[in-house]
Amino acid sequence: MAFLCSCFTGGTKRMTKEEERLASEEARQRAAEAAQKRQEQFDKSAAGRAARAQLQGMAKQAANSNKGEPVLKWQMG
Repeated sequence: MAFLCSCFTGGTKRMTKEEERLASEEARQRAAEAAQKRQEQFDKSAAGRAARAQLQGMAKQAANSNKGEPVLKWQMG
């Protein structure tokens, strides 16, 4: 019974393309604001600080790479 013919909907007006575009734009804007707020809260949390520190550590390690030398050096003894 979820499908109803348009004649049974009480004559509700369908959204025009412009109204749909505006509604979609507003929804995207609200979603972007919510995502920004969640990101700021994460950055302030302990998990966010730990993640940032881990990324910085990985970047430092990548900057101090072995410059093309083999990771394991074998010695004959």
